[in-house]
Amino acid sequence: MENLNWMRRKFLQGSSLLGASWLLGNNAKAQHEHHQPTPKPTPKPTNPKTEPHDHAKMLAEQSKQAPAKYVPVQTPDLPKLEYTLDNGVKVFNLRAEVVECELMPKSHMGPARKMKAWGYNGSVPGPMFEVVEGDRVRVIFENKLPEPTTVHWHGLEIPIEMDGTPYISQPMVEPGGIFIYEFTVHQNGTFFYHSHGAMQEMMGMIGMFVIHPKTPHSPRCDKDYAFVLQEWALLPNNDVPNTLSMEYNWLTLNGKSAPATTPLIVKKGERVRLRMVNIGMDHHPIHLHGVQFYVTGTEGGRIPQSGWYPGNTVLVGVAQARDVEFVAQYEGDWMLHCHLPHHMMNQMISMVGPMAMSHGSGSQTGLGMEEGMGMLRQGHALSEDFGPGMGRGMAMTTAEQNVSNAIGQQTPMPSGLYACPMHPEVRSNKEGTCPKCQMKLVKQQVPEIYTCPMHPEVVSTKEGSCPKCNMKLVKKQKAVLALTEEDKKKVPGYPQDMMMIMDDEVAKPETFGLAPGWTASMMGMMTLVRVLPEEKYNQIMAMVQKGEKPKPATDSQHHKHEG
Repeated sequence: MENLNWMRRKFLQGSSLLGASWLLGNNAKAQHEHHQPTPKPTPKPTNPKTEPHDHAKMLAEQSKQAPAKYVPVQTPDLPKLEYTLDNGVKVFNLRAEVVECELMPKSHMGPARKMKAWGYNGSVPGPMFEVVEGDRVRVIFENKLPEPTTVHWHGLEIPIEMDGTPYISQPMVEPGGIFIYEFTVHQNGTFFYHSHGAMQEMMGMIGMFVIHPKTPHSPRCDKDYAFVLQEWALLPNNDVPNTLSMEYNWLTLNGKSAPATTPLIVKKGERVRLRMVNIGMDHHPIHLHGVQFYVTGTEGGRIPQSGWYPGNTVLVGVAQARDVEFVAQYEGDWMLHCHLPHHMMNQMISMVGPMAMSHGSGSQTGLGMEEGMGMLRQGHALSEDFGPGMGRGMAMTTAEQNVSNAIGQQTPMPSGLYACPMHPEVRSNKEGTCPKCQMKLVKQQVPEIYTCPMHPEVVSTKEGSCPKCNMKLVKKQKAVLALTEEDKKKVPGYPQDMMMIMDDEVAKPETFGLAPGWTASMMGMMTLVRVLPEEKYNQIMAMVQKGEKPKPATDSQHHKHEG
């Protein structure tokens, strides 16, 4: 039987006769479920560019399957995988292929950050499967990659022939090959599918697989969202992820880095479910501001209600899924993000901070894997040839000791500013005499300085409003303004946080009404849960349905450095 199944699948890979493929797939079905199949041609895999799917028809078919029994899951920034019905079997077409995707759009700070990854059906991560417990599922899988692959259905209890483990449960699907997966789902919960090649996984080959229960869970959720958590190592001048790296500089939710992620729009009082899956190299402690949730599910399915536990941060480990639920009772634009500090940044690599500045040392590229991961084979930790690389290596060389975050010049913060009465251009942060006329330097009274939150280049010595956007000017701290750039560079650890405002570049209906400058707080694996009063909720949902884009701000956004 094993040899028969092996040869059957091998034939499917190379065969261009999908009718024969269907017949063989159904023979396997009969053997697993002990009934005689009725041969019937299966539709060819569709190409959405040439064969658009009838979306209205699909929705009608879905409504017949589960009328008002469950709330459809939303996957912000990702598509769902559509299906057709064949004698009650839900038929999906899935293809593995190279996908060019955009992590961040073009802005005043530079061109769009794109990458060439591997995904499914033109999407990284792949589109979501959404089915109901008890459904019979057929997946016609095409491999358009240059190397063999398979699809593993993570967490699903299905026949071994359908498990997708290379060679153990099936032969590899060769480039250009086709394999038909068919099984009945008898579980419910949050699952996922992915390649069972480790490096292919790191290239992006994963997608959600959600199974609704036959009997809806209680209490019923009004909104249901799903996210795939991923991390990427992208060198500045390369658009292909480095799957060997142990250091990641782009972190994504459903393939987008904040602020390009789409906020979740929730009406006050609604019950919300968030589904999250992770198959990267790092665990992700996902934190939600402003509300306590309950952890209600894992990759094993629904947790009995007696086992639910409260929190506002849930650790989504590698190869795990977590469901959390909460009632949106507090209005506000609440952040949802991974709480690992480096995962709340974009383009975070070893040369960020002192090492990227003119007074520091840059980061090497082209190091070997051992050096990049910080493995010493000879020399000492401060050796010049052991500078920071594009990997785990964060060692210090002697050239950067004085500005390192770990070993800095222990210069106290200046308490004032001194200047010469005759030569005001002569300034110092300590007492002394003027080198030009030898007069004693006089301590200066630093005036109150006001600036615009949206336009930091607008400064004034008195209160007022910004001439560009009419926002009220806010007071700056004296101690910060008293520092020159040279003074700042002497402070141990400077610089640290960088904040960039790009509200206009990521504007969409879901961002309407957010506070000016909101994007400054949004980077990395992060999005917003917007809990809105009914009137504002209805206004934004109407904009979403019409595809209206908010009007841009009165002036272009600017880079803002918080020193």
